[in-house]
Amino acid sequence: MHSQTSLASKGAIGIDFGTTNSSIAFAGCSDEIQLAKFPYLGAATDAYRSLLYLEQVKEEGVNVLKSWTGPEGIEHYLSADVKGRLIQSLKSFLSSRTLHGTEVFGRRYTLEDLIAKILRDLRKKAERQFGIKIRSAVVGRPVHFVGAENQDDDRYAEERLRLAFESAGYESVEFEMEPVAAAHYYESTLDHDELILIGDFGGGTSDFSLAHVGPTVRRRGRVASDIVGNAGVGIAGDSFDAKIVRHLVSPALGAGSQLRSLGKILPVPNWVYIKLERWHHLSLLRGRDVLNMLKGVHAQALEPEKIGALIHFIKEDLGFHLHRAVQKVKCDLSNHTAATFEFSDGFVDLKAAVERRSFEEWISEELGQIGGCIDGLLSSSGVRPRDVDMVFLTGGSSFVPAVRSIFEARFGENRIRGGNEFTSVARGLALKAIDLRTSPVR
Repeated sequence: MHSQTSLASKGAIGIDFGTTNSSIAFAGCSDEIQLAKFPYLGAATDAYRSLLYLEQVKEEGVNVLKSWTGPEGIEHYLSADVKGRLIQSLKSFLSSRTLHGTEVFGRRYTLEDLIAKILRDLRKKAERQFGIKIRSAVVGRPVHFVGAENQDDDRYAEERLRLAFESAGYESVEFEMEPVAAAHYYESTLDHDELILIGDFGGGTSDFSLAHVGPTVRRRGRVASDIVGNAGVGIAGDSFDAKIVRHLVSPALGAGSQLRSLGKILPVPNWVYIKLERWHHLSLLRGRDVLNMLKGVHAQALEPEKIGALIHFIKEDLGFHLHRAVQKVKCDLSNHTAATFEFSDGFVDLKAAVERRSFEEWISEELGQIGGCIDGLLSSSGVRPRDVDMVFLTGGSSFVPAVRSIFEARFGENRIRGGNEFTSVARGLALKAIDLRTSPVR
């Protein structure tokens, strides 16, 4: 058994901090990669949910704020009789210059503070599993952060992420673009050189890289020109989920319905349903002012039972349960041409049949933007589709048939590859960390 010192000196850490899930990988000098595993509902998972759950509890008559992250956060949230505050998708706010933090149970937290809580727990759990002290890592970042409009926004978001890592106890952090990290992983499977296109589909962004990879590149050492081009768009799995909620859930909770006020027929306020589409925003609707407004809407609604269901949905903070139902139907539609969306908690019962082609119509705008991003990358890089030897797709939304069709139409089905779709970025980051450790010049 290696000592902590020898393991730390011979290996390196890669961290994929994602919008929805995170993972952490350890690579030894032999390029053998270990993924940290985390207990969840009686099983083990290498996907650490990038969420934070905070709850105020009384200990010896004093209110104490407690927090849990990842799988533990989900378990505490699900078992709580009185729900605390569940926060997710924090990565999506890093480029925002107006969102600096939030107040939780009377205490103010910066965005960096909240992210650091997740990163600290992730580090401590991985340390116990790998038997090492983790103080440095290669960390993934998207080509363009969600909401970033220019390079200054991307630099601002990256610096905030760096500060969160430092606050979580990391002394040295190197950033690598997530699709480039996936290219590192894919390259480790090759015995020949290729020009590849990487497509990395996360929760908040879809990122693409054109890169030269293979034994020749690893043997001579990487140079800047090996990365032919990068591109990204702030559209991915969360955007697809939002369309499922919009079409299958929101109408049953009153979206598009009407109310009678002062003798006029008016639409029910739509902004509430926009929040509903991002399930982690649902807890923000539990404020007294919003609930009082909805009670007024309920009294005037032409379909009050739907508004009553919406109020119940918000009061019981059912966003996470909704998210699981949405994920299931999205997965079912990837495997079948039709599926049934089902959600029930004993008060709200939703059931709807949906065809894959309907889902593809709902997300057609997003698919067009993804296709346009790929075409723009090829054009700006001076690369023709036939020049690309292979396409490697990773991330959860790479399983969506309509997403794969974008690549099949341009490159042909026989040039599409996948594998370890949820952990290839972390694996590649760990391999990049090894390269940095062993390279004579940093």
